[in-house]
Amino acid sequence: MIWSIEIRGVVQGVGFRPFIYNLAASSGLSGEVSNNGYGVLILLDATKEELDELVKKIRDNKPPLSEIDSIKITQVKKTKSFDGFSIEMSEGAKNLSSHIPPDIAMCSECESELHDKTNRRFGYPFITCTNCGPRFSIIKNLPYDRKHTSMDEFAMCEKCAQEYKNPQDRRYHAQPIGCHECGPKLSLFDNSGNMIESENIVDKAVELITEGKILCVKGIGGYHLVCDATNDEAVKLLRERKQRASKPFGVMVKDIYMSKNIASINEKEEALLCSNRRPIVLLKKREDNALSQHVAPNINQIGLFLAYTPLHHLILQRLNRPIVATSANVSDEPLCKSYDEIMRLRGIWDFCLDNDREILNCCDDSVAFVEGEKTFMLRDARGYAPLYLKLPHKTDKKILALGANQKSSVAITIGQSVVLSPYIGDLGSLSSIEHYKSHIETLKRIYEFEPDVVVCDKHPNHESTKYAKELVAQNRDIELLQVQHHYAHILATMGVNGITTKVLGVSFDGTGYGDEGNLWGGEFFVCDLESYERVGHFKYFKLLGGERAIKEPRRVALSFLFEIYGEDTFALDNATTSSFSATEKKTLYTAYKNSLNTPLSSSCGRLFDAVASILDVIQVCSYEGESGLLLESLYDENIFESYLFGIEEGEIDFSQIFRQILDEENSRVAVSKFFNTIVEIICEMHKKYDLPLVLGGGVFQNRVLLRLIMQKIPDVILPEMFVSNDASIAYGQAIAAASEFETL
Repeated sequence: MIWSIEIRGVVQGVGFRPFIYNLAASSGLSGEVSNNGYGVLILLDATKEELDELVKKIRDNKPPLSEIDSIKITQVKKTKSFDGFSIEMSEGAKNLSSHIPPDIAMCSECESELHDKTNRRFGYPFITCTNCGPRFSIIKNLPYDRKHTSMDEFAMCEKCAQEYKNPQDRRYHAQPIGCHECGPKLSLFDNSGNMIESENIVDKAVELITEGKILCVKGIGGYHLVCDATNDEAVKLLRERKQRASKPFGVMVKDIYMSKNIASINEKEEALLCSNRRPIVLLKKREDNALSQHVAPNINQIGLFLAYTPLHHLILQRLNRPIVATSANVSDEPLCKSYDEIMRLRGIWDFCLDNDREILNCCDDSVAFVEGEKTFMLRDARGYAPLYLKLPHKTDKKILALGANQKSSVAITIGQSVVLSPYIGDLGSLSSIEHYKSHIETLKRIYEFEPDVVVCDKHPNHESTKYAKELVAQNRDIELLQVQHHYAHILATMGVNGITTKVLGVSFDGTGYGDEGNLWGGEFFVCDLESYERVGHFKYFKLLGGERAIKEPRRVALSFLFEIYGEDTFALDNATTSSFSATEKKTLYTAYKNSLNTPLSSSCGRLFDAVASILDVIQVCSYEGESGLLLESLYDENIFESYLFGIEEGEIDFSQIFRQILDEENSRVAVSKFFNTIVEIICEMHKKYDLPLVLGGGVFQNRVLLRLIMQKIPDVILPEMFVSNDASIAYGQAIAAASEFETL
């Protein structure tokens, strides 16, 4: 009997075909295996018993990087005879649904070869095999074959070709395969574009870093700006050149032993750091760490990640100290991935360590943290993306979800699956908008996708909303659906947890467009997959100066002072009022009284700002979420009290809490009681509705808040192994659209 076995999931570019070949050949079975547009296709000449045994072995022993979503088995008519078992050329297919494998950190076998002087790839900065190396960043199209990647430009030498063609070799069909003779090459040049000749380019780069120079280094999915993380002057210079006042830098280390000299690391965090995905992991700083004070100023956390490419390994082994490795871009601009783009930043770096392997798909570093034995993502990108998720409903519609305006990502649906792009970033400039559109075009090209439905946010001024309307205007056959921002947050958390019942959703973030046009952000919903009812929120307060208040916590605090004291605010002497001149306060009070550029907000994120300002923690932020991060560092776990609060017809008046904070003499006590109060408010609403509690929104990236809620409500439903910030919005939108256009 001839059986067709179609396997879907992450099964291309991970050594699946040679695994099947060796499995079948060792069992004496006949047939063939190939890639197709859906995954891997096996044709097997076998009895039912032999088939069942093979499928069991596939499930039990699959390659380490593979993920099996489904195995579909059908009996087919015999149209050809098989002489043993073979690996066939890949087939193309329409309506592609195969998973694009993510970029994976160098494996231990390649690392051993990298440092083995007897190996022909000794010191080769692009060493890779079937179990590691670039995938998503170099792919043009599916199926994932060399001709569909940027490695197509490099003709394999005879030795590499032999490995590539041998099913029993670790590099069989390893698409990025290469060596010193035939693979990509390094180059080093200064910021004027002049090439730097050196007998050993890596050694020269290390020498420059040691001298305090800032280097631009091409990685897998883009460029890093790199300097010695222990050198105060170098790190300070990087901050000045990049105009990044205080936002923490990521730090790359050579191994787990070096990381333990910098941060306190538990078992779960160590496993995450050392995983083949190698995200940046947020960790608690050791007080005796050797890092420059300018790496992560004023906070008790540090973002560490281990070297994940051969080039990073070579640099850090020689340097033997940590390096700052931050994304090569400027504020509101996308990560640089080409020579032309990086030359626009030449005022920041001194030298560039480049290579000639083209990055086709830009992909930043992923960021994660561990809290309560659970892993949470701050940024889904390298090592994790694209992300493949499920829809709760089947739909015949092809849905394009355009996400939010900040921390954007986009998604497409194929059947009951969602393909979520890597983190893209904020849509704050023309180049970032073009970068955003390029991600959409990449997904459309790879998956031969044209949308029937475009879904976006309700905010009329978001670039993603404008683009949605542009697409619909170009094609009247496309249906447009707009989904409320905070509802999308809750749907995303429900989706990753497979929740389809009615829940109490708590959606806390900085800003989102409300149904009546106000700026929501402290919301309680009773909702399911089809609809939502807003049952609670923080009482509206005025944002003095609109968007300026988002960057200036002092404006939010001043608004509360105006609400409480009116004109008597001018006589107050506190951290907030002292940060303004007398003229500024009068002008802002006039605006407050007359509602001039003072949009109403219920944002929980802005409440953190107000507390940070009145306690003189920060008055003007240099990056989003800075006030919350600083407040985290002040929390005292030995303080259990909270402030009094009231909930009147679902409305929580924060000014009542703010008054109590004003009377507090100790800022640590005030911060701790503030956190405890937010948790108590959530608990009170949870008791009232007695429904499963689901959290979503960027405020729940705050580790203190998350920890306290998990302690108080152990069965709380969280976006574990997923993002809670606006990068989750596209997934929530896709779920809403699938529910709207459900196929029965």
